Amino acid sequence: MADFTSDIAIIGAGPSGLFMVFEAGFMGYQSIVLDSLPQAGGQLAALYPEKPIYDVPGHPHILAGDLVTKLQQQAAPYQPQYLLGEAVTDLQALPDNAGFVLQRAGGSTVHAKVVIIAGGGGLFAPRKPVGLLNLATFEATGSVCYAITNKAALAGQTVILAGGGDSAVDWAVELAGLAAHVHVVHRRSDFRAAEATVQAMLNLAASGQITLHTPTELQALHGANGQLEAVTLLKADGTTQHVAATSLVCCFGLQPQAGALESWDLGLERGVIPVDFATMQTRRPGLLCIGDMASYEGKVPLILTGFAEAAIAAKKCQAIINPEKKYKVQYSTSKGVPAAPPAAPSA
Repeated sequence: MADFTSDIAIIGAGPSGLFMVFEAGFMGYQSIVLDSLPQAGGQLAALYPEKPIYDVPGHPHILAGDLVTKLQQQAAPYQPQYLLGEAVTDLQALPDNAGFVLQRAGGSTVHAKVVIIAGGGGLFAPRKPVGLLNLATFEATGSVCYAITNKAALAGQTVILAGGGDSAVDWAVELAGLAAHVHVVHRRSDFRAAEATVQAMLNLAASGQITLHTPTELQALHGANGQLEAVTLLKADGTTQHVAATSLVCCFGLQPQAGALESWDLGLERGVIPVDFATMQTRRPGLLCIGDMASYEGKVPLILTGFAEAAIAAKKCQAIINPEKKYKVQYSTSKGVPAAPPAAPSA
């Protein structure tokens, strides 16, 4: 007998997984949501809860953390169970198409008729700079970090943002009016970010609110008792520069760690799982995948894509759980949803 039982087990409490709860609940199915992180929200909550998102329909902009809260509120009427803070370590298919049993790191088990992987990049860890010998000392005090979870804490500080992608560029623009000064360090001269945001950063650099250091890399950290005071930068021509700073934020992206998924015979390769776009079904019956890990021709890796995939997966869930039942599109405007609690469930 499993410790927990549900119609659907959703591995991953990011935006796709949370919306999957709503789509499943709307069709009458109960969900359990599992995540190795201690809070719901996936990367949005763990890495950039205060970062604005601009491409969610109906929201000209919304903070990542606020989006997570609203998704939990949207799912709340269907009373999902959240099993957080433990990774899923094993999956076993039951005979006679009776579903799956998932094993959690702490020893508990979950039985579900359908399993949906919505794990973003799977288990993940931030990519760290190489060669900084005293890095752990500054990490321990928060002087060096890999995500900004409270931008107000950087008010009045001199911040170095290392990286050249969307995260580094977005935060450079966001912090320019808050921090005492922002330095952006990137090992290349060009940036791999949205063109409009890069231009906004260049404009702020021209006005003196941001200093760009390109092509340049981090060489050494300096400070006492784990409190950062300065960073030595190594330029492409071999010269160095000493820059005073109180915070270093490394925006080098995430190191995907597939964990147990690698042994589940899903065709996992380079962090993604091939699926049938018409059903979101993997090559194992009853095991679906949505969100960033789902791969098919023409895939556009956006949050809103994951939302649409959740709706497609919900249709497939009905075909698996109640194959005799004819699928009929129902609209929330006519069907409505159960009365939701006033606040999102505690993560």
